[in-house]
Amino acid sequence: MTAQPLPTLAIAPAQVVRGEGILATQTAAIAALGQRPLVVGSTHSLELVKPWIDGLGTAGLTAQAVPYGTDCSEAALAHLQSAAIAHQADCVIGVGGGKALDTAKLLAFQLGCPVVTIPTSGATCAAWTALSNVYSDQGAFRYDVALPRCPDLLILDYALVRIAPRRTLVAGIGDGLAKWYEASVSSGASEQTLIIAAVQQARVLRDILFQKTPAALRHWGGPDWREVVDATVLLAGVVGGLGGAQCRTVAAHAVHNGLTQLTACHGTLHGEKVAYGILVQLRLEEMGGKATLATTARQQLIQFYRATGLPKSLADLGLANATLADLQRAAEFACREGSDIHHLPFTVSPDALMAAMVSPLSPEFRERPRPESSSMAMSEMQP
Repeated sequence: MTAQPLPTLAIAPAQVVRGEGILATQTAAIAALGQRPLVVGSTHSLELVKPWIDGLGTAGLTAQAVPYGTDCSEAALAHLQSAAIAHQADCVIGVGGGKALDTAKLLAFQLGCPVVTIPTSGATCAAWTALSNVYSDQGAFRYDVALPRCPDLLILDYALVRIAPRRTLVAGIGDGLAKWYEASVSSGASEQTLIIAAVQQARVLRDILFQKTPAALRHWGGPDWREVVDATVLLAGVVGGLGGAQCRTVAAHAVHNGLTQLTACHGTLHGEKVAYGILVQLRLEEMGGKATLATTARQQLIQFYRATGLPKSLADLGLANATLADLQRAAEFACREGSDIHHLPFTVSPDALMAAMVSPLSPEFRERPRPESSSMAMSEMQP
């Protein structure tokens, strides 16, 4: 019997450079990848690094900056492809947050050229991963694209990340925490060495964030802050790189994807929705028979969320006035065929997910009956 080949893993960027003010020293590394870079980012991010982009020209590179818009959408990618062809781009540089970096990575894959990622916040691990999420032009999640390799160069300049709003790093902390709660479920009882290593790295990531976040937020830019930035941008990426498809997202990210279908939730960050999704996942696990472990974990997270400002409820996400129809739409999308929520070891229906989403998320939870009809008002489902 012929052994089947194991899946190919995209574990890490080919090169990671980090340090204070390090961006200005990386022109030669970029020149080794291409002479005509297309620099992709939001208008704000591109303005932030404009002196550096101008400096690429003095070093002999022909760079062109093009804003991607607001979302990694098919329309944005088509526009950027045209710009790249017109510029004769031979590499792509992504500057900004998760959506900008996802756009740059997917664009580079479509063009068949190298990509450089330069995160301007600690909000996600997008600078590391071989994955891009695609949204509608209105900001609703549509699908993700697994890429054949991680970025060719990741430049983590702490000077850029330090001037980002505090909220972005807090969101990244929420996104990073999800690695443990999701990977520990999706990996099952795997005995594969790399899967075990990935899950353990997810646990280490969670512990680092629990231990170092308070000091990091008190002493912005200090040693603990750097460690937390490394955790959210770099270590979080290691988990998916080592674990591959078996350390994938589960309910927390599925809830995020569902919530993006609601316009009222577009003002919240990716990691904020994911953080709330962790609580929902744990509530589902309680409902699915793992009450003791899930309840303890949920109570621990709620205390941490209170201290850091992560959202604990729909109201915290700006959805206090959401209708039952709104939540049903989000839940149905989160539970659609092929959704990562189905990696939970039990079946999750839209009604069960809605019940978990509106359940009181305090430690003093008391059981409430599940909604039997979508005609119920939100007020009837709230505690």
